[in-house]
Amino acid sequence: MPLTLATAGVPQIIKRIGGKDETQRFLASLGFVTGSEVTIISEYDGNVIVNVKESRVAISKSMASRILV
Repeated sequence: MPLTLATAGVPQIIKRIGGKDETQRFLASLGFVTGSEVTIISEYDGNVIVNVKESRVAISKSMASRILV
């Protein structure tokens, strides 16, 4: 399921990153790689703040939908 549908506060494991190669590289540079743990901290207007690799990152709804957990 996409990260946008995950429940806030529940740790999830990233199964796959979708999108173009450029998008995948951008997300990997932020720490979103297959097998890592990600937790949604909060959501506002579809945009999400997530905890990944002990860092908080804000990403748009379109980026979050490309991350499958």
